[in-house]
Amino acid sequence: MGAKFIEQKKSKIVLKKTTLNKEKIQNKTLRFSVLDRQQQLDTIQSTTFDLIIIGGGVTGAGIVLDAASRGLNVCLIEKNDFASGTSNKSTKLIHGGLRYLKQFEVGLVRESGSERAIVHDLAPHLVIPEKMLLPLIKGGTYGKWMTSIGLWVYDFLANVSGKDRRRMLNKKQTLKKEPLLDKNTVLGSGYYAEYRTDDGRLTIEILKKASEYGASIINYCKMDSFVYGKNSKIKSINCIDVNTGKEFNIKAKTFVSATGPWVDLLRKKDNSITNKYLHLTKGVHIVFPFEKLPLSQSIYFDVSDGRMIFAIPRGKTTYVGTTDTNYYGSLDRVVATKEDANYLLNAVNHTFEGINLTLDDIESNWTGLRPLIHEVDKDPSELSRKDELFISDSGLISIAGGKLTGYRKMADRVIKAVLKEISSNRKGIFKKSKTMKIPLVTPAIHSDKEVYLYKQELAEKLALLGLDDFYFAKYLCSIYGRNTDLILKKLPEIKANTLEEQLIRSELWYCMHFEMINSLSDFFVRRTARLYFDIGSVSQFMNVILQDFSSYLGWSQTRIEQEKIIMNELLQDATQYYDQEF
Repeated sequence: MGAKFIEQKKSKIVLKKTTLNKEKIQNKTLRFSVLDRQQQLDTIQSTTFDLIIIGGGVTGAGIVLDAASRGLNVCLIEKNDFASGTSNKSTKLIHGGLRYLKQFEVGLVRESGSERAIVHDLAPHLVIPEKMLLPLIKGGTYGKWMTSIGLWVYDFLANVSGKDRRRMLNKKQTLKKEPLLDKNTVLGSGYYAEYRTDDGRLTIEILKKASEYGASIINYCKMDSFVYGKNSKIKSINCIDVNTGKEFNIKAKTFVSATGPWVDLLRKKDNSITNKYLHLTKGVHIVFPFEKLPLSQSIYFDVSDGRMIFAIPRGKTTYVGTTDTNYYGSLDRVVATKEDANYLLNAVNHTFEGINLTLDDIESNWTGLRPLIHEVDKDPSELSRKDELFISDSGLISIAGGKLTGYRKMADRVIKAVLKEISSNRKGIFKKSKTMKIPLVTPAIHSDKEVYLYKQELAEKLALLGLDDFYFAKYLCSIYGRNTDLILKKLPEIKANTLEEQLIRSELWYCMHFEMINSLSDFFVRRTARLYFDIGSVSQFMNVILQDFSSYLGWSQTRIEQEKIIMNELLQDATQYYDQEF
């Protein structure tokens, strides 16, 4: 990117960037790929960055994109895979937080509500409009008047217009929308708009875009310790390459911790724990084969304890969640208990007529932690979802709390804090955040209409190949967008027993070259979400995918066995329900 100095009044000198277009992106020789991993490691060790971000969830991803697109020289490291913690374990909705109106969190609802539409515009194939039905039930928490007013305020705060505005439906209209609702108890409903997404995919796409802007980003790189200068300010961090065990050092001017549930652990390393600290809660989601819970549409319903539960059809499945309980167990292995599963089963069985689901009917589950800010004497469901910055004397900026929906706004607040630490003679070169206008995927899809047309195009191409199930067109479009074209182009080069095997191996090729996958779980869990929404395909194709991994990366037999152990444990945790947490 070119630059020139110009004189302004009072002899001030500022750096003016010259760009070829509004979204000039830095050319990089390094791919966002594990195949370029060693070169990436060499680069980050020989560079002094403006900013190092620790943590590769959606919060860290949002920060690195904001920073890189403003022109900061920035590096992000993640000790596991990207989105391997909280950012792959949400309800997978970009939503405004309707229930936060009960807690009078008006600012949070307003911000989240407006962000929904923005993120949808940035990736309409990935952030998909989802109409939500909120049933009114005899003896339920919400009456007609309260629901109507609440949804009206919800739409008002989010500036919702047109067909997405809420409607109140009578009993007949409600049962037409969802025939499985209990006709003996339902009185009517509210009908309003949210957005569905894949949180892991969203995180990956944000990181890929940041890489296009020149950010250095690497997973399986663990921050081990801080190194301090004479003024007791952090000047670098010691890291460990998880793949090799090798230690190295990275230097920067500023440091941000976006480590979610691990924020307080890093603050302890920095000796900067204050009277504010994290309060971890656990959320469990269970997944049924669609035929077991064949909902016509997404439902947001209340249960006997006053909490709200989502039930959402997705592909071949319907998923239900979430629980919200205090958590004191392991940060590295978070599992669903029998109590968690039975709570959700009871909620489903009491809400939908003729449904009598058991533990055996659950196909898979996922369980994640919410790193909230502790508040005395508050129930987990009552804790605020607001984010908060902690800035230590050493210069470490930690961000905790927040919601998936608000990742852009959180990033903006963090970068404003970072820029306060940047020397005054450089501040003028860093412009305001422009992530509101940066499409998250290249090549971009710009509208719902384009998404629809592209799905039809994919369906036709797949049908010609002999794969005429429309599910695959929807799946590929929602995961890869127009990059599906690269996957289909690769197909003829891959020898396989079936077309479905050929397709999944072509997906692996794409992820290997463009999405920095490093393990089986990266592929099956966070890049494709197959562990949750198509778990049968994991067992079906695990061995052939393992063989391809070994061919691409030259894995030893020891590494192959390690990968099998890890993947089998993940399969176990996704299908079993424990008596207690680890």
